[in-house]
Amino acid sequence: MSEGSLPRFSLFAPADYRYYIEDLEPFLSEESYVRYKCKVEVSLAKVLARRGLISGSSAKEIEEACGRVKAEEVYAEEQRTGHEIIALVNMIRARISDEAKPGVHKTATSYDIVDTANALRYQEAFKQVILPDMVSLEEALIELARNERDTLQIGRTHLQHAEPITFGFAMAWYVSRFGNTLLKVGTAAKSLTGKFSGAVGAYNASNLFVDDPEELEKEVLAELGLRAMEVSTQIVQPEALTDLMHYVASAFTILANLADDMRNLERPEIGEVGQPRGADVSRSSTMPHKANPVGLENVKSLWKNVMPFMVTMYLDQISDHQRDLTNSASQRNVSQVLDLFDYSVRRMTRILKGLKPHARNMVRNFEMSGDKIIAEPLQLLLSAYGHPNAHEYVGKLADKSYETDVQLNELVLQDQSLSPYLSRFTARQVELVRNPSKYLGIASEKAEKIASKWQQRLRDAGLA
Repeated sequence: MSEGSLPRFSLFAPADYRYYIEDLEPFLSEESYVRYKCKVEVSLAKVLARRGLISGSSAKEIEEACGRVKAEEVYAEEQRTGHEIIALVNMIRARISDEAKPGVHKTATSYDIVDTANALRYQEAFKQVILPDMVSLEEALIELARNERDTLQIGRTHLQHAEPITFGFAMAWYVSRFGNTLLKVGTAAKSLTGKFSGAVGAYNASNLFVDDPEELEKEVLAELGLRAMEVSTQIVQPEALTDLMHYVASAFTILANLADDMRNLERPEIGEVGQPRGADVSRSSTMPHKANPVGLENVKSLWKNVMPFMVTMYLDQISDHQRDLTNSASQRNVSQVLDLFDYSVRRMTRILKGLKPHARNMVRNFEMSGDKIIAEPLQLLLSAYGHPNAHEYVGKLADKSYETDVQLNELVLQDQSLSPYLSRFTARQVELVRNPSKYLGIASEKAEKIASKWQQRLRDAGLA
C-alpha cells in the first residue's frame, strides 16, 4: 500500500484484503497501473528525442519525473480535472522544466497510453507470476497421474458406478485439459498488443510531425517489447484481451470441475481421497469432528464470481464507431479477476500436493459393483460369439443379481444357455469375467503416457 492510502482492511474488494496475491502487486495494483502508464509516456519521449522532435534533456527530465509520480496524487488531480490521463500528464509536467513540458504526451491520445499500458502489465503479470503458477498446478496434476497410475478406482458416469479405471487415469484427464488451456493462455497473453495511432486510429496527430507515423508507433511499442495491431481506432482491437480472458475463464472452469470431483470423493460415504487439516480443511465451529473441504469450496465459489465476467468481456467488444467509453469502468475489473484466478490456482496446487488418495477405500467402492461391471465385456463378447440378444439378456441377469444378491458372474457361469458361447471365450476373456478388476483397458498406460507427454510439452514450451 502506498503511504497515506487506506489500510488494507478498510477496502471494499475481497481481492484487496482476503484473496490478495502480493506477487501481482507490481502489475495489477492501481499504483502499478500508474507506473505502467508512465512507462509508456517515457517510451514516447525517448522515441521523440531520437527523432529530434524533442531534446534529449527533455526526454531525460520526463523519464525522471515519471519515476516519481504516485497514484494518490494522480487521483487527487483527477478530482480537479475530471480526466485520468490529463491528471497523469499534469503530475509529470509539474516536475519538469518549462522547456521540457511540451514534450510530455506529444501526439498521444489517452488510449495510446491506457491500452498500451494494460497490454504490457498483463503480459508481464502472466509471464512473471500467473503462468508459472499454472505450471506448478499442472506439475502437481502430472505427479498425481503418474503416482496413481495403477490405483484401482471405479469410474463413474451419471454419478453411478460404470467401469474400472485408475485414479491416475482420472487425473490424466485434468492434466490434459488444464495443460491445453495453459498453453492457450500463454499464447493469448503474448498476443496482446499496444497502439500509438491517435484519437481515431488514423495517425492524424503524429502525421503532423513525421511522414512515417506507423514506424513511429512501432518504435514506441518496441521500447516496451510490444507490437502494434495492424489497425486500431482510438482503442486496440478488443479481441486479443477477450481471448485471453476467455482462456482464463476456461482454465478456471477446469479448476471448478476438479474441485467438485475431489470434494465428492472426500465425502465420508465415498472416502477415496482426503486432505490434512489446515488452511484448506477446517473444523465446524460447533462440530469438532467435521473436516470441511473449504479450500475446494473456495475455488468453486471464486469461479462463480469470475466466470460471469466473460459476459462483460464479450459486451466490451462493442464500441460505437471509433470509440465510446462504455468499456472503461468494466475493464478496471480485469485486474481483480486475474488476482482471484491466480489465488485459486495457488490454492488448488497446495490442495493437490497435500491430497491423500485412499486406495483401500477405492477398492472397497469398486467391490460394491465389481461383479456388475462385467456386464459390458460380457454382452460384447457374447454378441461377438453369436448370441442374438446379448445386451438385453445380460441386463436381465444384472437385474436378477441385484434382486437375489447373487453375483452376476456366478449367475452367468451357472446359466446353461450361455455355455455354448462361454466355451468359446479365450483364457483372457474368461479371466475378465471372473476378475472384473482386470477390466481396465489401458487406463494405467494412458495415465503414464499423458503424464510423460505433458511433462515434455512443458519443457518444449520453455515452461518447465
